[in-house]
Amino acid sequence: MAKTPSQVADTLGGIGRLTELRQRLLFVLVALIIYRIGTFIPVPGVNPQALLQFMNSQQGTIIDVFNLFTGGALERFSLFALGVMPYISASIIMQLMSSTLPQLQQLKKEGSTGRQKITQYTRIFTVVLAAFQAGSVAIALQGQTSIVFFPGYGFIFTAVVTLTAGTLFLMWLGEQITERGVGNGISLIIFAGIVAGLPRAIAGTLELVNTGQLSIPAMLFILILVLGVVYFIVRVERGQRRITVNYAQRQGRVAYQNQATHLPLKLNMSGVIPAIFASSLVIFPSTLATWFSGAENLGWLTDVAAALTPGNLPYTLLYSSLIIFFCFFYTALVFNSKETADNLKKSGAFIPGIRPGRHTADYIDNVLT
Repeated sequence: MAKTPSQVADTLGGIGRLTELRQRLLFVLVALIIYRIGTFIPVPGVNPQALLQFMNSQQGTIIDVFNLFTGGALERFSLFALGVMPYISASIIMQLMSSTLPQLQQLKKEGSTGRQKITQYTRIFTVVLAAFQAGSVAIALQGQTSIVFFPGYGFIFTAVVTLTAGTLFLMWLGEQITERGVGNGISLIIFAGIVAGLPRAIAGTLELVNTGQLSIPAMLFILILVLGVVYFIVRVERGQRRITVNYAQRQGRVAYQNQATHLPLKLNMSGVIPAIFASSLVIFPSTLATWFSGAENLGWLTDVAAALTPGNLPYTLLYSSLIIFFCFFYTALVFNSKETADNLKKSGAFIPGIRPGRHTADYIDNVLT
């Protein structure tokens, strides 16, 4: 039976969409391969064996956690040792400032032109943060024995330029993945870095089972626990609170209630931003202790840094408290309940049983928190 012209057009359109999807997936694959190659290109002037020994001694610390996010690039002190963390930090800070500074608030209201300016400011701030972090890492490595071949300002300059350029390249690569690939480019780069360590972790677990150090029931329990945590995270991330909203249509002096709809509010409005911010603040004492390790009157700073290592009670309490604080703080910044209530009022919408205006804003705040 011959196909009609519309059926032929639908078939060709489906083939075209499939071809475009393949091209986007191929672009993502090539981009992630380039990223992984960059994690193995070392910064000049570093002794890889001494650096590896130092990183092995840092297992279980916050440095080990950051090394996980960079896909092992930090332990190799490679081109992408900083990863995209400076860009993420700059984006978060600019987002916070856009909600508090009148000048940036005005830019947000200017549409695409204002957003482009804010994006430009974010990139400039990324350069500043990347250079600062690169210099901090270089100074810290120089303080360790035999890691740097030729310590001095030359090595610091080389490290700052190389690591900053690597972060800027990853920022550009993430934007290209978002535009030409599938999904959010920055998130995919972070995901690729974390997943890169899975094969080694799985191989290590199987080796423990083979040597008898880990029993098969214990391994199965760990597997079930991991799957359960992943399932819980997915459920929370996709979860929504739906607030019933009615629209009233007025004809003359008579108001008619239309069909009810819902105002969807994400269960986890702040995402992973609070954890990133909390990690940055918790690691700050360790960074200061590294800078001033030779100062005799700042021994207390070393004690504070030692207390704020993963597994210690002060670290757990401070880290948890900061995450909770930034959850409330960041949610209040990214979601303006007063503006939402005003928009509902202007469009003739209302929440049943709640007065429009300030009462609606308070009700939305209570639901969110």
